[in-house]
This record gives sequence, C-alpha cells and structure tokens, in this order.
Amino acid sequence: MPPDLSRLRVLIVDDDPAMGKFLAAVVTSAGYGPPTIVGSGRDALQAANAADMILLDQALPDAAGLELLPGFRALPGHPGVILITAGGDEALAARALRAGADDYLVKDGALGRVLPEVIERVRRTRALREALAAAERDLVHAERRAAIGQLNVALHHSINNPLMAATAEVDLLLGDGRLDGEQRRAVTAIRDALLRIGEIMQQVSNLRHDHTTEYVEGIAMIDLSRRTRSTPVIQGEALLGMPEGDVARVVSMLLRHAGYAVERIDGLAELTTRSNRLGVMLVVVTGGDGPGTDPLGGFRAPTDRSYTLVALTTDDGAAARALGADHVVPLPFDPGTFTSDLLAARRD
Repeated sequence: MPPDLSRLRVLIVDDDPAMGKFLAAVVTSAGYGPPTIVGSGRDALQAANAADMILLDQALPDAAGLELLPGFRALPGHPGVILITAGGDEALAARALRAGADDYLVKDGALGRVLPEVIERVRRTRALREALAAAERDLVHAERRAAIGQLNVALHHSINNPLMAATAEVDLLLGDGRLDGEQRRAVTAIRDALLRIGEIMQQVSNLRHDHTTEYVEGIAMIDLSRRTRSTPVIQGEALLGMPEGDVARVVSMLLRHAGYAVERIDGLAELTTRSNRLGVMLVVVTGGDGPGTDPLGGFRAPTDRSYTLVALTTDDGAAARALGADHVVPLPFDPGTFTSDLLAARRD
C-alpha cells in the first residue's frame, strides 16, 4: 500500500508571498497536504514543532536560514529541512548540509520540477532514520530478553526444586491431625505464600518482554502482569547479502517484525550455498552504487528458485530486473511500505 503523502506536514518559510504560494502549489500538486506558510524566522521556530518537512528560504527579514538550522535540529524528532536560496552557491550548500539541512535547492526554472523529488527523497531518508532508531531499540530489547532468558534458567534451577520440596513438606504437616487451630492457620499461610511464589515463578518463565512499570515511586520493575505480545505469522527464512550497516539493521528489523527469521550472510559463495536451503523464502542483496557495477553484487539465482530475490538499488532497477530480481527497492526506501511491498511481490 503506498504511503499517505497527505499526512506529511510541510512548513514553508519564505517572506515572498508569491514564492510561498508557488511552493505551496507544487507541494499540494505532488500529493502532500496543504502546507503552512510563514514569512519570518521567529514564526518558523514557533511553527516547526508541528512540521515534518520545512522548505526554508535562506534570506529572511529577521534571520538567515542557516541560523535557524540548529534550532530545528534540536527539536524532538526533528523535521527534515530543505534550504532554498535565490542563487547557486556551492560553499553555502556545503555549510547548510554540515549545519543539518537534508538538501539544498536553488530558486531557478527547475525548482517546480525537482522539488517533489527532493521532498520525497528527504521524506524517505527521514523515515529510514526513524526506522534505524527503532532497530537500535530492538537490539537493546533483544539483549535484555536474552538476559531474561538466562535468568529464567538460573531461577528455575535454583528455586523450583527447593520450592517443590518445601510445598510437599507443608502439605504433610497440614495432613497431620495433631496440629491445633493456631498451628494449622500458620502452616496454611506458609503454604499460600509458597503457592504464590510458584505462581510468580510461572509468570517469570513465560516472560518474553522487558517492559517495566513503576511499582513504587521512583522504582521501575519488570511488569509481570503484562501479556506477551503475540508473535507474527512465520514467513520463513530471509537471507541478507549486504554489508553490516544502518540499512542492514533496518531491513533486519522490518523483516523480523513481518515474521521472517533473518540472517545476514558475509561472502558471495556462502550466500549462494545458503540460499539453496529449504525454508529460504527471501534473499535481499545490494550491489555497487556506481556506473558499471553489478546491481546484485555478483549474486545469481537459478530461474527455478522458490524464494523471492530482492535488490536494493540506487538506480531505476532495470539492470537488476534483467539479472533476475523479482522485486527492486530504490534507495533510500520507504520503511512504511517495505514489507507490504515484499509480501505482494513474493513468489508463490
């Protein structure tokens, strides 16, 4: 399903009303929602919190666009910023990118044509940045869940056996008719406490998350009452033939959330061998990013394969398709539609 571009909140910062209207018309004709238009740096800083994308004029009556960039970048979930200036200046472009602008455009005859392409590229890059942050959080959660699993083994080994023995001894005491009323109440309370410990141990054994809750003010503890989130439908195994890096981490996270068991493979020979295993449903590869480079990184799949071959490319993907790719994903890709597009393109 294509992304809903109308949900992108665009802020236009330009003190020229005619230019503001022109940019707004370009934005809306490209499928984005009606933008907000302001004419000063002061108003831009106030409106930036409600923006996903800012089209920023360099020459404003109260500030230069470059001067506003630190304020925009300091915002939580900071918006994408495209600096727009009246004259081409490579030095200014370099300064803008170093200061945190996502791209740079010149107010010339091509502005109306290239602006939608640049907005879409920045939108996808921004989405990838958010997905990368989620991937890093996923990694932290995975490490915590692994530690919880190790703790479970240790707890069950150290506690369950003596707990069962103590419960059995208490049951024997309760079966002894020589206990008076007060003694029986005391032993029953001990038995109830042991049963409660057993229930807690069972909750711990079923723990598959690391979410915390504040039981006492200022003290957060693992929430044993929280239900474990249901696992996605198993899709099969996915192999990633790509170098370790941000893109690989994002792709891994998205595929795991879609139900794939993901493994990144180093080396073309190993990827070729491993892709022939039963259960492999998806192979994702990246090629070089320069002219004349192999769009599949040298990987070649047989025509009678059962898995879907996906290529991440920086071009139109024609070369990758010619070499057998079933599905081509342009870089930077849109994390919001990545897995749904793959499932739609998957081989039966």
